[in-house]
Amino acid sequence: MKRHYIPVTAGVPGVNESRTAFIRKAIRTALAAQGVDFPCEVDVLVTNDEEIRRLNREARQVDRATDVLSFPAFDLRPGELPGPEDADPGTGLVPLGDMMISMEHVAAQAKEYGHSSRRELGYLVVHSVLHLLGYDHVDEGPEKARMREREEDILARMGLSVRPSGEGELQP
Repeated sequence: MKRHYIPVTAGVPGVNESRTAFIRKAIRTALAAQGVDFPCEVDVLVTNDEEIRRLNREARQVDRATDVLSFPAFDLRPGELPGPEDADPGTGLVPLGDMMISMEHVAAQAKEYGHSSRRELGYLVVHSVLHLLGYDHVDEGPEKARMREREEDILARMGLSVRPSGEGELQP
């Protein structure tokens, strides 16, 4: 079977091969946990607060930096997956979407929540993959609870501790 294609573009210094390998591992773990057993593509941009603020302003009309942005290729519901018919005929890969992560936010939030930058980066990558697969957290209701449960399960599979409930809420 063809593997997932996960290009990671680093727009900031300090994103070495170990960090990009970790990002790819987190994406693959999240995809496997969600039953994605077909080859797909997820594009990742690792950037800074200035660039993610610009992207947030352009894409969402929100003029502030954030930790992660997710741009799904499909309008899915949680648990729903695209099918083989959605694969790009040229590559055979299903394009799931794009994620952008601010390393400045990773460092600041890791310090704020008292865990490692690795743990915070893993959380944000998993969070973004779930957004690409239709999960959301727009309210305090069952959708948010379902998303948090999936995040906790995937992070446990990666051997990363789970933060207490309510920590690290994403800013709109």
